[in-house]
Amino acid sequence: MKTARSILFWVLAAALFAGHLVIAWNSLVVWRFWEDEAFNLTVPQNLIAGLGYTSDGTLSGSTLTPFDPRISTGAAVLLPVAAVLSTGIDPVIGARLIPLAYWALLLVGLAVLGRRIGGRWAALAAVAVPLAFTTGAGNSPIQGPADLLGEIPAAALLVWALIVLPRRAWLAGLLVGLAVQAKLIALLAMPAFAVALWISAPGASVRERFVATLKRSWVPLLFVALPTFLVEVFALVSLGLDGYIGHLRELAWFVRSGGQNVEPTTVAQKLATLAGSWSLPEWAAVVLAVISVILIAGALLTTRGDPSAHTVGLYLWPAAVGALAFVGWWATASHLPLWVRHPAPGVFAFFPILAAATAWACGVLLQGRTTRVLAVVAASALVVGIGTGAALHAVTSTTAERWETLAAQRAAVEPLAAWVDENDAAWLAAQPWGAAVSAIVLSGAHVGLFDAPEMDGIPRLTGGECTTEVLADSGPYRICAAE
Repeated sequence: MKTARSILFWVLAAALFAGHLVIAWNSLVVWRFWEDEAFNLTVPQNLIAGLGYTSDGTLSGSTLTPFDPRISTGAAVLLPVAAVLSTGIDPVIGARLIPLAYWALLLVGLAVLGRRIGGRWAALAAVAVPLAFTTGAGNSPIQGPADLLGEIPAAALLVWALIVLPRRAWLAGLLVGLAVQAKLIALLAMPAFAVALWISAPGASVRERFVATLKRSWVPLLFVALPTFLVEVFALVSLGLDGYIGHLRELAWFVRSGGQNVEPTTVAQKLATLAGSWSLPEWAAVVLAVISVILIAGALLTTRGDPSAHTVGLYLWPAAVGALAFVGWWATASHLPLWVRHPAPGVFAFFPILAAATAWACGVLLQGRTTRVLAVVAASALVVGIGTGAALHAVTSTTAERWETLAAQRAAVEPLAAWVDENDAAWLAAQPWGAAVSAIVLSGAHVGLFDAPEMDGIPRLTGGECTTEVLADSGPYRICAAE
């Protein structure tokens, strides 16, 4: 029986590895380089060009914008990208290697936490969840793990913060701070970090633990603030006092508004969107979540007073708080659209830990005579549900027909890039925001928006028809003379 379980484990592990590998490869070299990636890429490209930590300001008046608040992917991602691009590697592939490396760190970290929580089966469950989670739908997707975005890097850093917390609290704080500098929304992980600090603090009574938590927390909290402090000091020096005050105002507006202007959304719509992001029927995802809660609650009641449950709690409760913080914020923020990308850092970081805790709970309940049948049925449902979601995501995301691939983009942009080079065109205006943004960045020009005053007299790149002289035409895209 033990040999059969081992064979089953390694078969499932191999299938999971293959699924992750297929997704990673397609994300790196096949799927289109979409506009948010392109916008983010302008920062490391400008940095290499000697223009400082500056975006093209496509959404900020279409002028070079140092420390652009609308670039929510931060220095923890974009500075390593600049370092890679400085080697002369292809910009798209080089840029995508950094998020992909973070993805590998995320999976390894989840495997480590899963094994600590409940052994190898819990590790397998934790690593399966990110593959089952689909984020490619909507106007603002995460197509895959190599997208030049900050959500997955932030999740990876949060997971490793939990790993190192018991022995190196200062390093855990630094990793949380870097997560914030990967994606600003990682600030929502602070309640989870506070819970983890509380649980890991010694003390027999609440008062003793409270005092120990205060004494133990100030150093890691300083390290949480350190990366952002350094970035803001550089921003102050670069922008000057007046410019920096304006930068803070723009950043505050962006954080409050989410940078979007959409119809209000409801909690029910948000939760339905999240439930529909697992390659399963919504009802099936909800059933799996309910089963997980019941199993974990039953196991916690069964192991009350057991020292082994403390290790599980060290990761379970921060994950539960973190998941609620991310999903709760997004669900109740009616001004934010139905983009599952918004809570994605919390989903990628904390949902797998909850899945690992569920696997641990199954192991606990399997040992009880009265709970054994329930555990077997529940575990089977979870294996089928998570496994089906992961398999369907891997298959459908790689076989579904896509309107554009990276290779098609490159072919379409080639004659446009030749025109840009021949005419020394420093800027092109995208009309409208969307695929034209990616095409301009791939052409080697700076990218503005067609309706920005700064773009008056600048040729426009569009996927539509020109209303002025056609300066270059590649079929899918064309450059039009300025109006």
